[in-house]
Amino acid sequence: MTRNTRLTLALIAVVVLVLGGLLAVNRPAQPPAAITDTGAIESTVLVREDSHRLSTAVDGKVTLVEFLDFECESCAAAYPAVKQVLATYQDRITFVVRYFPIPSHPNADLAARTAQAAANQGRFSDMYIQLFENQTSWSHKEQAQTEVFLGYARTLGLDMSRFQRDLDDPATAARVAKDKTDGAAAGVQGTPTFFLNGRHLTDLRGQDDLVAAIDAVLAK
Repeated sequence: MTRNTRLTLALIAVVVLVLGGLLAVNRPAQPPAAITDTGAIESTVLVREDSHRLSTAVDGKVTLVEFLDFECESCAAAYPAVKQVLATYQDRITFVVRYFPIPSHPNADLAARTAQAAANQGRFSDMYIQLFENQTSWSHKEQAQTEVFLGYARTLGLDMSRFQRDLDDPATAARVAKDKTDGAAAGVQGTPTFFLNGRHLTDLRGQDDLVAAIDAVLAK
């Protein structure tokens, strides 16, 4: 084999590798694995028996599900709108929170486990508030914020021995991972992601869009 032939073959191999990489990057997103014939996501994937509910509708007509990351700035930006929605609709909607920690956020998984450890003592909503209302003091730090989160648990008056044990329990990590697996099956790729009665709410620009979507379903 001549030197020119070897160079030509090498060049062809490089081109093939580059094209293969481009095809992988630009491959269209796969549809959600849990989508139904009606175009909605299967309810059993979006809401599990042990999913955390911040409100529960008396008639079960409207269910709003949020996949979130406690360290996500966009989730924190959406938090005031969520609070207002909860205050406005109260028991007219079921609002469900699912964990979806993003790997690039250094304390996202720990924050989710913190919320779950609090949930084990019936205080999920209180820890949810603590994590979001204090997000700027603990987020985007490379070191683990364990002591900060333990402080929140003390503030809430939790049983600290149980909280610390649950925080490190593999079952707690598995509970968080289960939510993330469901999110992936539902097509979640980032946070926050909202589903209203099984349908992904896209292009939400603020609280008004969220309220309008809920009102439209309530009016049916």
